[in-house]
Amino acid sequence: MNISDAELLSQTEEKISEFLPVALQSIEKGGSSRRFFRVQSSAGDSAILVHDLGEKEENRHYATLAGFLEGHGVPVPKVLGVEHSAGLLWLEDLGSQDLWASRNEEWTIRRPLYESALRGAARLHQIPLSEAMELHLQKAFDARLYRWEQEYFAEHCLGGIFGIPESTRTNLLENPTMLHLADQLAARPRQLIHRDFQSQNIMISGGAAVFIDFQGMRPGLAQYDLASLLCDPYVEITKEERREMLAFYQGLFCQSDQAMASGFEQVFWQCAAQRLMQALGAYGYLSIHCGKPAFRAHVVPAMRNLREVLKALHPDDQLNELDSVVAEL
Repeated sequence: MNISDAELLSQTEEKISEFLPVALQSIEKGGSSRRFFRVQSSAGDSAILVHDLGEKEENRHYATLAGFLEGHGVPVPKVLGVEHSAGLLWLEDLGSQDLWASRNEEWTIRRPLYESALRGAARLHQIPLSEAMELHLQKAFDARLYRWEQEYFAEHCLGGIFGIPESTRTNLLENPTMLHLADQLAARPRQLIHRDFQSQNIMISGGAAVFIDFQGMRPGLAQYDLASLLCDPYVEITKEERREMLAFYQGLFCQSDQAMASGFEQVFWQCAAQRLMQALGAYGYLSIHCGKPAFRAHVVPAMRNLREVLKALHPDDQLNELDSVVAEL
């Protein structure tokens, strides 16, 4: 549904009390299928307006999820108004600084921001699934979904970007180690996760992390979120920084009544391999099929991270066939 700027301003005035909008500024937002605007008011304050184009059903539940997360102490923007019939959502304006914007700063500056993000993630991961039963969550991570991510990677990255023959891709997907990875991750107890917990989905407001784009929230593994953040191709993180943040996250649970599961870091590296395959598949799909060639720039750092992760896997979890394919690229 196409809506004019004038109508968007009119809808804003109607939905947000004591807010007289005077200007609308478009905001570019990664690979999203939604439109984003910053609405300025006559008083000098602003709000974020999101226009859902209806391509993804999950976007319709953002406001409900935001209220749920806020109620559990997870840092998310406040919802200022909703107009479901037009696919419009108004949110608190957190500014323009995300975690990605600090990527070139010294670690002494970035570390508190990552710690803030991990504190929020720990709050999310500790919410009992039983309390989320009434929410419209996305499909839980199971073996089929992990396999879909692997197939997504094989088709759109290996095939689409690198031109790897279908027979080679099929052999890789049917390799027992790839099947074993999906089955092992699916067998683990699940909790609520963000699912796209990377630096551009973490805003920094008042020096603290605030999460956005959580409409894909679902039952999964906490380590998948951690891998999304700490093996993020958008940002360079050293091995020592990653170890430090993993230890910090685990330390948060020493102060709670939820014990950290055994083999935590072993599962982290498995999730990291899985997440990087998903990300590489997305870069291929977005750049080839969605007219967003800028995502090609992330392929090299993502492949570099994947090679590092494959070397860090526990001896019982080695993905030798994948490692061989990636090494040749």
